[in-house]
Amino acid sequence: MMKQGFAPSSPFQGGCVPDGLGDAEADQGPLYDERETIRAWETFLTRGDEAGSVAVRSVIERSWERSARLGVDARGRGSNVLADPDRLYELQCQNDDLLGSTTETFRRVAEVLRDAATMVVITDAEGVVLKVGGDRRTIDEGHDIRLEVGAAWGENVTGTNGIGTALITGQPVHVHAAEHFAEGIKNWTCVGAPIRSPLDGTIIGIIDFSGPQAIFHRHNVALAVLAANHIELALSERIRIDRMRLLEACIGRMGGTGNADGVVVLDRFGRVVHHNDMASLRWRGLVGATELQVGTRLVDVRSPLSRDDLADRLPEALRGQGIEPLLVDGVIRGAMLVLAPQPRASRPAPEGQARARAPLEAARAAIVGCSPALLQAVEKVERAAQGRTAILLEGETGVGKELFARLVSAASQATGKEPFVAFNCGAVSKELLGGELFGHAPGAFTGATREGRPGRFETAHGGVLSLDEIGEMPLELQPYLLRVLEERAVYRLGDNKPRPVDVRLVASTNRNLKQEVAEGRFRKDLYFRVGAVRVVIPPLRERSGDIEILIDHFNREFSATYGRPPLRLEADALDLLRRHDWPGNVRELRNLVENLVLMSTHDTVGPEDFPEEFREAVAAAREETGDRLPPGGEDEAEVARLDEAERRVIERAVVTASGNISAAASRLGVSRSTLYRKLHQYRSQA
Repeated sequence: MMKQGFAPSSPFQGGCVPDGLGDAEADQGPLYDERETIRAWETFLTRGDEAGSVAVRSVIERSWERSARLGVDARGRGSNVLADPDRLYELQCQNDDLLGSTTETFRRVAEVLRDAATMVVITDAEGVVLKVGGDRRTIDEGHDIRLEVGAAWGENVTGTNGIGTALITGQPVHVHAAEHFAEGIKNWTCVGAPIRSPLDGTIIGIIDFSGPQAIFHRHNVALAVLAANHIELALSERIRIDRMRLLEACIGRMGGTGNADGVVVLDRFGRVVHHNDMASLRWRGLVGATELQVGTRLVDVRSPLSRDDLADRLPEALRGQGIEPLLVDGVIRGAMLVLAPQPRASRPAPEGQARARAPLEAARAAIVGCSPALLQAVEKVERAAQGRTAILLEGETGVGKELFARLVSAASQATGKEPFVAFNCGAVSKELLGGELFGHAPGAFTGATREGRPGRFETAHGGVLSLDEIGEMPLELQPYLLRVLEERAVYRLGDNKPRPVDVRLVASTNRNLKQEVAEGRFRKDLYFRVGAVRVVIPPLRERSGDIEILIDHFNREFSATYGRPPLRLEADALDLLRRHDWPGNVRELRNLVENLVLMSTHDTVGPEDFPEEFREAVAAAREETGDRLPPGGEDEAEVARLDEAERRVIERAVVTASGNISAAASRLGVSRSTLYRKLHQYRSQA
């Protein structure tokens, strides 16, 4: 017999450690006895009183009472509510962030539960199953009780169970065999744990482990909580990245706003992800006593945002305020709401102005730095862009491969209107990846729309399709991609009709695809197809001199974003930055500078202001390699000081020109070739 109640050491909150299992699992009750539990259940159904309270835990008894009040069939055999394909597809799209954040967790859980007769289930906030994994035999048996994708498992449908009861209580819950309310599932055991939104802490789904009653062990509850925590961390990272990209898009649209305007940034779900101080002030004047907070849902989004109905979806008190869509990779991913002193109509996007900008110059300016390694990569990409073959961009995580993909698009454009579509193969669940890339025919699979849907290849027709993390593409989908590249036509899933596409493919990866081919995880013929031209984007540690330029660039960018004066870095702080080998590359440096701008309490930054983990990483690297100082006597030092003075003048000119070599050369009064030679000279000496 197993004791079913656990004493808590701390209250369960979405991101807590597993030993804080919350009130539901802290319920001290009797030892589980299947015969006594069945007798209590039958007495409860017959008399409808509390006769069973001495035999079952209170969390189960309360759930039985709710189930009876809701009219759940006690003789039922699982769920009898199944979402139709259109509704299921809509739910999966609405929960794409949640599903995409479960990939790594599913992999880890599969390792732990291998041969454990357990299936893993992800549901939405209403208990509708969105994804299943784990033991194949158990998944097959789950169909007998409709524990499958699309089925509803809220308490109002199936009574007491790990999914529905965890949703009601907001706590991790295990339901063991006879404790279920419905008779047809009493030979199952399940453990459910809530998954909470990193924005506002609300429950957005449940992760559930289910299987034969013999699988239950106490550690399964802790495992469910850990799995939920892993998903929440992955969600938090996705939200952070989306927020930063929305803020970047917002900055580009703020030319028409004034200092007295409040700016609110909404994500694609209509939730507030950022607002300035003036927005809080304007909000109180418009809405009243409620505070404007990150996570507040201002727009009810049940379908993708569109330009036409953004203003109509605003709350009544905000009608007449300016709202503009924010595009990321050519797709509306959010909106900028401008709360002005006097209400005004939404301003149209300055599309004519955007078309007038030279796309190539904009793409070049986005790649900040002037090291020979970086400039060589830029030159290779621009040269490769003149052809029509596929390009493979290789480089470590965080080196900025998407910026180079955009450079390919800009360098190959003829009219400036060709589409650029970016898609991350590792950010979408395996079930949705094929439909997202190739589209699908009406009713092609469970979850497909009635009308059918074009994929990213069709959307990118006439332009560039950037496939990031192509090494994450499942092996079974790779033949489809190869067929599209060879035939220059796409076949929607479930459709034999070829649709001609004129698409330039730019693939990116941080993996060694040649090694992936050797180990059978990537098709050899596809590798040669996507890697016809290969360009390696250099890591930051090989971009001599670019660290200072990037620090200055991000310092100014984030200071402007957060309305703070630019930071000044002490010499020791700069030295610390130069010593770091930057395993996270430009992204790591960018995040560090943002942290300093946000967290520093004064304008001058020293080594003590860096996050502790960063200082520890640098110290560990120094212990491994030691301090390597350049040789040279006193005579050489004099020459070195003169060279250093010239180097600093040149680098300052390049920084001032935002990395534009032509502008920097003009400022210095030298030719472009001379400046390149000088840069190469000093970088090679570094």
